[in-house]
Amino acid sequence: MTETQERVAVTCPSCSPDLETVHEVLATGGGHATIRCTECSHTHKHKLESTTEYEREVVVSQDGESFTATADVPEGEQLAVGEEFLLDADEAIMTVRITSLELDGDRRVEETTAEDVETIWTRAVGNVSVNMTLHPSDGRHDETRSLTVQVPGDYEFVIGETDELGGEEFEIEGVHIRDDAVGYEYEKLDFDGDIAFAKDVKRLYARDESSTAWSAW
Repeated sequence: MTETQERVAVTCPSCSPDLETVHEVLATGGGHATIRCTECSHTHKHKLESTTEYEREVVVSQDGESFTATADVPEGEQLAVGEEFLLDADEAIMTVRITSLELDGDRRVEETTAEDVETIWTRAVGNVSVNMTLHPSDGRHDETRSLTVQVPGDYEFVIGETDELGGEEFEIEGVHIRDDAVGYEYEKLDFDGDIAFAKDVKRLYARDESSTAWSAW
């Protein structure tokens, strides 16, 4: 989404055909640019698009804090809550997800265009903090603990499987899904084999692997 003469965010045919990565622009001419992927150093051609762009304010929420950046949005581009894009901010280049779109007059909408949006509210999803409720192996309620683990946004949590994070080994029993997540049929997952990405998790429920009696649900 963010594009300059020096760097562009596009898919890489070598290492990332489905997800945009940061590329360096090596040369331009004839309507095309020679670009190099910063992830795998693959060099390839990219068609330059001549469009009007609108500089829009982007508010990024990350680990309970927020900061403001800007993004150049191409004319006519459709924006929607739940979409993700690569943001080149002063703090870092990061993947963010749209959580709200603000129009003139503080109006909030689920979808809009580059021309109409004034502020894009987002949440960083490249690396995320996941809140977890961990129940003790003997099932005592007063020993329940709340933990926070740091994982990549695409880390998978699978209901019924044992995982080990933050020095804890546990079996995943249930997941509450975030409101801005897309592609889930239910807001709660609790069937063995259900999968949730860390960036979509509102809270994770688990128990010590040694426990066979306690259920978080």
